Amino acid sequence: MKIDNCKLITALVIAGFQKLTLLDYPGHLAATVFTVGCSFRCPFCHNPELVNHGTYNIEHGTIEKDFFEFLKKRKGKLEGVCITGGEPTIQPDLVEFIGKIRKLGYKVKLDTNGTRPDILREVISERLVDFIAMDIKNQPKKYEKTINTKFDLNRIKLSIGLIMNSRIPYEFRTTAVPGIHSERDFLAIAKWIKNAQSYWLQRYQETKILDPNLKKKTKGKKLDLEKIKTKIEKNFGKIGIRG
Repeated sequence: MKIDNCKLITALVIAGFQKLTLLDYPGHLAATVFTVGCSFRCPFCHNPELVNHGTYNIEHGTIEKDFFEFLKKRKGKLEGVCITGGEPTIQPDLVEFIGKIRKLGYKVKLDTNGTRPDILREVISERLVDFIAMDIKNQPKKYEKTINTKFDLNRIKLSIGLIMNSRIPYEFRTTAVPGIHSERDFLAIAKWIKNAQSYWLQRYQETKILDPNLKKKTKGKKLDLEKIKTKIEKNFGKIGIRG
């Protein structure tokens, strides 16, 4: 994967963008832009360099202007832009940023962890996004332990409700990590987000992660995602396994 570097401009921090993806935005040829900074500290995060805004090196690279120049040149060839991170909704200028993309005629897919239901409400009500993907980190009782930080779970619940009632195509997804998740956790998640349009179980890839010590916890452990899928599939319009 080739990512073209970018740096801070105004208040939005983007680490870079991928010029073409066939996977990030289902059914569309898209570019993916990566924002810096996250409200969670999930040990299994596979983009650790994007988690901490304060430690990210933005000394080199191109600027936001170059990203939009690229989009202008690709009009008619690309269909959409996926905004991911990090956590995009903590970016102060995200709504304005999305607006600029929309003015160029692109569809927008937003990836989020549900941190900012206020931002989700705004982009949904203004019809600024065409697809939303939200990570469900774990069942409610194990949420804080999984994200490794104190957090108001009511904000997650509000984000889930907003998305499910948005009339915008969406998906929920959980990275299934042996040692962190159990089969029972997925039964609880299925009950929590029952009747969701789409839910994906994502296989944990132990490559680059935020906390290398997690490898001790996952060693020798497995999750049977096919079995889990069979047990919970009745709760969703669509369910699948990725990775």
